[in-house]
Amino acid sequence: MSASYTNETVVVNYRDAFPKAMVKNVIVVVLCISINYINVALLQTFCKQQIFYMNPRYILFFHLVLNDMIQVTLTVILFISSYIFFQINVSVCCVLILLALFATENTPLNLACMAVECYIAICIPLRHVQICTVKRTLMLIGLIWMTSMLSVLPDLFITLAIEPLDFYNSRVFCLRETVFRNPHIIKKRDITYIVYLVIVWFIIFFTYFKILFTAKAASQDATKARNTIILHGFQVLLCMSIYAEPLLRQVLQQWLPQNYSDSLFACYILFQILPRAISPIVYGVRDKTYRKYLKRYLLCKMGP
Repeated sequence: MSASYTNETVVVNYRDAFPKAMVKNVIVVVLCISINYINVALLQTFCKQQIFYMNPRYILFFHLVLNDMIQVTLTVILFISSYIFFQINVSVCCVLILLALFATENTPLNLACMAVECYIAICIPLRHVQICTVKRTLMLIGLIWMTSMLSVLPDLFITLAIEPLDFYNSRVFCLRETVFRNPHIIKKRDITYIVYLVIVWFIIFFTYFKILFTAKAASQDATKARNTIILHGFQVLLCMSIYAEPLLRQVLQQWLPQNYSDSLFACYILFQILPRAISPIVYGVRDKTYRKYLKRYLLCKMGP
């Protein structure tokens, strides 16, 4: 019996009662609106101040926030549709899953790039302007998207090659495992996630310790950058934990089959929503420059 069939069977057998389903959907919608409201304020603050346009750090931050909005919105659409329609057309599910996967895999790569930019600014400041240009930053963002696509699109190509046409007209409970259900895809996913995990964590640790040694020289900027890298590391930890989610779901399905829908909800909040709530804290609140213009923007919005 395939894992995708087992997942769907368990969900069918233990669907939430209406009151519980309503509570879960209200929680998810409130979190989505709150996160996206804050992120919209951050994006509009960026767009209204030209000082941010020429700074690679804020350009990467803009991309991170925009990417988080796309990811949260898509995953919330998938979550709500799983309760309203339960099963949706495979082709529609495939498009939504692909877009959500692109945005999900972009986040740790973007954070790694921001850590490298922070390292260059603190450890080799004389070359920062030469290395971190706007053009190179935009090329780097393009490379992030290309890397995510190269990781995810093979799943689509393999599925198109091996699944019958009837499959794309059928309806499924929309999960990655129910759409891209071939065992080779699952093995490829696990290997890709391990590689991502190793590379991103190597970059985080390398930049952190380099900045840590620089911070010992009592540089205030270096100390602040070190603390920023710690927050990056925590955010990456949450984002990268998505790579362990499939294994965790399988374990929870075996141990707590009657609470599988609750397990899916907990995994969704922990791995998909919570990491996206940290970005405003890292830059929207901690960064003095951004905080100054954000306050100005919010005061203008509240004014007559």
